[in-house]
Amino acid sequence: MTSRRNFLKSSILSTSLLIPGVLKKGSELLSRRENSVNAYKPLIVSTWEHGLEANTRAWEVLHQTGSILDAVEEGVKVTEADPASRTVGLYGYPDREGIVTLDASIMKGNGECGSVCFLRQIKHPISLARRVMEKTPHVMLAGEGARQFAISEGFPLEEEVLHPESQREYEEWLKEAEYRPIINIENHDTIGMVGLDVNGNLAGSCTTSGLAFKMHGRVGDSPIIGAGLYVDNEVGAATATGVGETIIKISGSFLVVELMRQGRSPQEACEEAISRLIHKNQENIEEMQAGFIAINKDGEYGGYAVHPGFNFAVQHNGGNEMEDAKSRFTG
Repeated sequence: MTSRRNFLKSSILSTSLLIPGVLKKGSELLSRRENSVNAYKPLIVSTWEHGLEANTRAWEVLHQTGSILDAVEEGVKVTEADPASRTVGLYGYPDREGIVTLDASIMKGNGECGSVCFLRQIKHPISLARRVMEKTPHVMLAGEGARQFAISEGFPLEEEVLHPESQREYEEWLKEAEYRPIINIENHDTIGMVGLDVNGNLAGSCTTSGLAFKMHGRVGDSPIIGAGLYVDNEVGAATATGVGETIIKISGSFLVVELMRQGRSPQEACEEAISRLIHKNQENIEEMQAGFIAINKDGEYGGYAVHPGFNFAVQHNGGNEMEDAKSRFTG
């Protein structure tokens, strides 16, 4: 590390002889990186409180296999299988037809990726997304085609029976059958996870049952590479949560990564992305929540949201803790 710092400093000094002002800017950047209080390798960050348990599993897998891809897959599988989760997996809320449909995506730092959307009866859509990435020439499979691929790969089909709590709330919703999002409740609809190993390799995953009582066939941002998830080993990784339509409109996770490529910290990149999201979705933005989390190759992380209430779990060698994200609006 010392030799690397000396190399960077000597490079900055050499460049400054040619370009006025570079020494000052380079020194400021170097100082920010060296004095960072939240740079860790390895590092795993995931959305919402259910990210704590998911992080724990991902951390175990990372140390067992050394694979950050295995870690982000196995981590979010915990939430997919959790009967208490109403927003991820087959125990989630149904669409307006009373059917639970699932979306998921997974991505490696080298650009390889896979996703599934509008999927039924599969307990772990994230694992099917990985199969799409590794065993097909495609990136995304949808609906019945995704289901058929799952069967061909030996995934068992689960019975389509709503969780009792989901059934009760669905029957209550049918009385008016009108969709009105409730910030941080109905929008609390995803687990996204991004991870970095000790060698600087990145991976990410994102899985959801989508917004409660959505139109049948609706697909949000989670399975869309560049919207709900984006990973680049040269820069960093980002994932999103909230009302997917608002995130899709700005290619949110890709935007966050590209902002980091331009020199923004993960926190700065998330804040800028939320600013653009608000600008593009001004109508009804008071009723819509969206948030981003991001990590960069140096092991820094950040998170930001439209409204208060979004939180995320951070796992590193120092522990596994929740952090409340800052937001554009304060309540």
